[in-house]
Amino acid sequence: MAVMTHDMWRSTRTVRIRRTGSSRVASGLVFAMVSAASFGMSGSLARGLLDAGWTAGAATLVRVAIAALVLVVPGALALRGRWHLLRRGWAVIVAYGVFAVAGAQLCYFIAVGYLDVSVALLIEYTAPVAVVLWMWMRHGNRPTRLTVAGALIAAAGLVLLLDVLGGGASVNLVGVAWALAAMVGASVYFVIGGDESNGLPGMTLAAGGLLVALVVLAAAALAGVLPIAWSTDTVQFVPFAAPWWAVALVLGIVTAATAYVTGIAATRRLGARLGSFVALTEVMMATLFAWLLLGQVPVAIQVAGALLVVAGVVVVKLGERPAETVIDSIEQPPATTDSPAPIPV
Repeated sequence: MAVMTHDMWRSTRTVRIRRTGSSRVASGLVFAMVSAASFGMSGSLARGLLDAGWTAGAATLVRVAIAALVLVVPGALALRGRWHLLRRGWAVIVAYGVFAVAGAQLCYFIAVGYLDVSVALLIEYTAPVAVVLWMWMRHGNRPTRLTVAGALIAAAGLVLLLDVLGGGASVNLVGVAWALAAMVGASVYFVIGGDESNGLPGMTLAAGGLLVALVVLAAAALAGVLPIAWSTDTVQFVPFAAPWWAVALVLGIVTAATAYVTGIAATRRLGARLGSFVALTEVMMATLFAWLLLGQVPVAIQVAGALLVVAGVVVVKLGERPAETVIDSIEQPPATTDSPAPIPV
């Protein structure tokens, strides 16, 4: 029997840390895909409501209201009595609700009034680039060459996936400005969602942000910025028809409540930079659901764009620097020979 040496202990700790990091990345990718699928479904469901006589503002307001109602109790329970976290993190919750939830959606809907949907989406989905620049300027996390290459590959894939070049898309400077504002909101979504320093549970952040967004969107509706109209007609999709209330419930519970909670969980595990690139798969999911629910069959160039987006995300992941782990800062093993316990060698 031999006593574990200091070097052996350090090596064991390093292996454990790497395994923990790999586990977080794996679970983060799962959460990210669930979030992307949930968000991606929203466009097709909302389109069904729009075709049934709803306005985009009404669909958004109902979606956020249902999600806030679903998450308010779990969000409060997640605090486990630590109400001081709300007092300390109220500004974070307000910023998340105003920019990441309400701002991104409201600015995008205004932008599509001036731009083609594909162009507005393309501008909004430049958010990963903004996140990379922010992390560089704010935290000194300079992107690697692989990260830059992955960003360019993903951007090229996004252009093809949205079929901007072949759609005869028009450009309006006012619309571009609103789309850029939506991009800022999307960037805030990743930056705040990936920050665990505020101590707020992800469930609480999502619930609080949705409640704030509900207030903002309701105020926009009352001011006439967000037109509101709805219908109780049956919603028609290609494979089936559904009552309006069922579509609204799925829109709120799945595409908002589930999407935001899993999105925060993903970003906290992957980091704001990688999480923002993985979230580009939302466009792929949206294309898939548009095919299944609306009969909008993707063309070959869109399939090629989807493959490029995935390739870009993989390259960005390869370009991620490993998390800096300072082994010396971790609690050192006692110097005595009986602790830690002897390990057979």
